[in-house]
Amino acid sequence: MILTEKGKTGKTAYRSSPIKRKRRSKQDIESLCRDILEIVAKQQPMTVRQVFYRLVVAGKIKKTEAEYKGTVCRLLAGMRRRGELPYEWIADNTRWMRKPDTYSGLDEMLRLSQQTYRRALWNDQDAYVEVWLEKEALAGVLVGTTAEYDVPLMVTRGYPSISFLHSAGEAISAIEKPVFLYYFGDRDPSGVDIDRFVESEIRKHAPGCDLTFQRVAVLEEQIEEYGLPTRPTKKSDSRAKNFNG
Repeated sequence: MILTEKGKTGKTAYRSSPIKRKRRSKQDIESLCRDILEIVAKQQPMTVRQVFYRLVVAGKIKKTEAEYKGTVCRLLAGMRRRGELPYEWIADNTRWMRKPDTYSGLDEMLRLSQQTYRRALWNDQDAYVEVWLEKEALAGVLVGTTAEYDVPLMVTRGYPSISFLHSAGEAISAIEKPVFLYYFGDRDPSGVDIDRFVESEIRKHAPGCDLTFQRVAVLEEQIEEYGLPTRPTKKSDSRAKNFNG
C-alpha cells in the first residue's frame, strides 16, 4: 500500500506502509512442532542451529535469521518448557562446566580408566589425518564419525586466531609423517576464503611438512547435485564484491 500526503510546498510526498509478514496459523505452528520433534528424536542431541538447518533442507522454513531466531529458537524453547521435548535433546556446545576430573579413591580412578581406555589408532599408520570444520553448530554432525575413527575434529568458528593456527602447525610439524587435512566450510565469500587462510597459516607454521589440504564441502557441484538451499550473499561481507556464487 502506498500513502500520499501534501507537504507545505504543495508537492506530493510518498511513503510506503510496512509490509506485514504472513503469520503462521495455530495449525501451521503445531505441524512445525511435530516436524521438529520428529527430526530431533532421530538425531538427538542436536544444537538449535542443526535443527534450523534440517528444517531448511526439508523445505519447512526459509533460510533466514528471522526464521532461526523468531521461529526455531522460540519454538524449541516453548516445547522444552511445556515438556514436549526433553531438555537433554538440545545441546549447547559453546558453554560447559570447567572442572578437573577427581575421584573418591585410587580404586575408582583405575576402574574408570579401564572403562574409558581406547587404543590410539593412528600411531602405527603411515599418515596422519585431521578434519577441520568452519561451524561450531555442525560439530555434532561430524564428531560421531571422527570419534569412531580416532580422528581429531578442529573447529575454526569462522576465521581462527593465529595463535590457534600456530599451535596446530607446531603439533603437525612434530608428527613427522604425511599429513592430510580435510576441510568443511560454507560456500560464501568468507567461507571460501577461510580454508585458504587456514592452509596458508598451517603451511607457514609447519614448514617442510608433507601436507595435503583438501576442501571436502561445500563445493559448487554439491549445491547443484543435492539442491542445497541458498540465500543472497551478505552485502556487508567485504569479500562479496568479487564473489561468484
